Amino acid sequence: MHGFSQNNRGVDTEMATVANPSNSGSVVDLFCGVGGLSYGLKLEGLHIAAGVDLDEDCRYAYETNNKTQFIFKDVGQLTPQDVLGMFPEDGPRILVDCTPCQPFSNYNPKNTDPKWRLIERFLELIIGVLSDVVSMENVPALIKFQGKRVFNTFVNKLEGNGYHVAWDILYGPDYGLAQTRSRLVLMASRLGSIDLPPRSHSEYHRTVQDEIADLPPLKAGEVCQYDSLHQTRSLGKMNLKRIQASKPGGTWRDWPENLLTDCHRKPSGQSYSSVYGRMVWNKPSPTITTQFVGFGNGRFGHPEQDRALSLREGALLQGFPKDYQFVKAGEKVNISRIARMIGNAVPVTLARKIGSSISQHLLAYS
Repeated sequence: MHGFSQNNRGVDTEMATVANPSNSGSVVDLFCGVGGLSYGLKLEGLHIAAGVDLDEDCRYAYETNNKTQFIFKDVGQLTPQDVLGMFPEDGPRILVDCTPCQPFSNYNPKNTDPKWRLIERFLELIIGVLSDVVSMENVPALIKFQGKRVFNTFVNKLEGNGYHVAWDILYGPDYGLAQTRSRLVLMASRLGSIDLPPRSHSEYHRTVQDEIADLPPLKAGEVCQYDSLHQTRSLGKMNLKRIQASKPGGTWRDWPENLLTDCHRKPSGQSYSSVYGRMVWNKPSPTITTQFVGFGNGRFGHPEQDRALSLREGALLQGFPKDYQFVKAGEKVNISRIARMIGNAVPVTLARKIGSSISQHLLAYS
C-alpha cells in the first residue's frame, strides 16, 4: 500500500460547523458534478469556494446543497489564474478533481478519446496554483495500460514540485460505503506528509438494508407521493416476469427457459451473469453506475420488490442524505438525467473520509 495508515476512529455522523476559510482551508472542486465530493468535504468542516463543471444540468443540485458557486466552464480550458481567482485570499488552498473516468474504465490503446489528457491539465493547474493540498479520485484502471504512464508522470511531477504524495485503491465497504465500489484515491500536500483515510468499517460492512430498507415500497413505474426522487422506471411484461423469477444474488440462470433473452441463448452470452439480477439485503450493493435505474443494466433489481432501484435509493447507496435536492420543487424529474448525475458522483461517504484526512492534516500543520 502507499501512504496508508489505520486507526480505530469511528464514523462522525454529525455535520461540522460552518467553515472559516482562513483556518479550515478552501476547496475548488473540478468536475464537481452534483456535488458529492464537495458535500462530503463540507461536512468535514472545509469551506467550498467553487465547483467547476461543463454539465449545466448539475448547477441546481450543486449550488443548492453546497451553498456556493457553480462555474460553468470547461476544465480543459482553465488557466492557473482562473483557479486562483476562485480561492479567497486567506487560508490554505485545496484543489480536488474527479476527472471523467470513461477513458480509463476499459482502456484501448487505439482509443483516441482526449479526456485522459485532462489528468495532465489537472497537473498543470496544481503546479500553476501551487495549492497546499491536492486530492484526486478516479477508477483503479487509471494505473494500468496507457493510464499507468500518465499516472506515474503525474505522481513524479508532484513530488518534483515539493509535494508529499500518498495513494492507494480504496474499497468502499471498508470506509462505510454500502456498495462494492473501489476507487483510486490520491492525496498530496506541500505542507508535509499526508495520510490517506484510515479504514473505519473493516469488521462490519454497511448493507443495502442499512441504506434503503425504510423507504416506502413502490411498484415499477410508481412515484412516491412524499419524495419525487423515490420513483422507478416501469417494466414491460416480459421483464416483470423475469424479475419475479429472479432470486436475490442470483442470475438469469434461475429463470425458466421461456424467459431467457436471445443473447443468453447464444454461447457468447453464457457468461453475462452480471445483468438482470436482484441485490441482496445483507450485503453491499454492486457499484452504482449511471444505469442503475434499469433492471437489465446490472444487478440493480430491488431485493424484494419487483422493480429496479429508484433514484433516491441509488442516491442513498452513493451516500447522499435523504434530503439532498437534485431538482427544483415541482419540476418534472427526468429519470435518465438524474441517474446519470447520481452515478457519476463521488460517493459522499468516501468524500467525508477524504475531507476528514485533509482537515486533520491542516490542523497538524497549522
